[in-house]
Amino acid sequence: MLSALYNSIDGRIMVRYTGPKNRLARRFGANVFGKSRNPSAHKQNPPGVHGAKKKKKSDYGVQLEEQQKLRACFGMITRKQLVRYYKESVLQSENTQEAFLQRLETRLDSIVYRLKFALTPFHAQQLVAHGHILVDGKKVDVRSFQVKPGMKISLHEQSKSNGHIKQSLERAAVVVPEYLSLDAVKMCGELVTLPHADQIPLPLVVNVAVVCEFLAYTT
Repeated sequence: MLSALYNSIDGRIMVRYTGPKNRLARRFGANVFGKSRNPSAHKQNPPGVHGAKKKKKSDYGVQLEEQQKLRACFGMITRKQLVRYYKESVLQSENTQEAFLQRLETRLDSIVYRLKFALTPFHAQQLVAHGHILVDGKKVDVRSFQVKPGMKISLHEQSKSNGHIKQSLERAAVVVPEYLSLDAVKMCGELVTLPHADQIPLPLVVNVAVVCEFLAYTT
């Protein structure tokens, strides 16, 4: 069962996932949330599964799991947000699946995470919500804010001394995607161009076509 905490900031309702992150990582068999210790490696089998016997999922079960995997890739955003991005993407003349992924990837919290300002997607959500992030020099504390090509993403001056942010930027194993540029010294970056679906470094293999089909028939 999923858990979420609802906070009100300046009259806006902010939803923060508070459920079992390690359990989800084990279920999907991947370090989906980018934690320094890989929770998926603790036990061989997913939660509730012992031995080699696994029950075959129904088509609905497969669709539901693919949706859950996609939500997990972007910090457990709500289904309501996922539906909104899908409906907006359907209205575009371009490929729906690609437009759908672009909308998810160009959320401000996603960009902050890809630029290595945050250790995990949840850390990125927190940085945005607490006012640490500037877009074109102005504070933006809406995690779902859509970043457009050419926009500059930077840290508030007082946030540049934050130890967790410095630690995150120093991670050599994490590579900034090619559709972004990063100046680690100045602690600022830019969305250079909209990403193609195959450029987005999802921590899980997700069948986006199945998710789109599922959303089309359930919304």
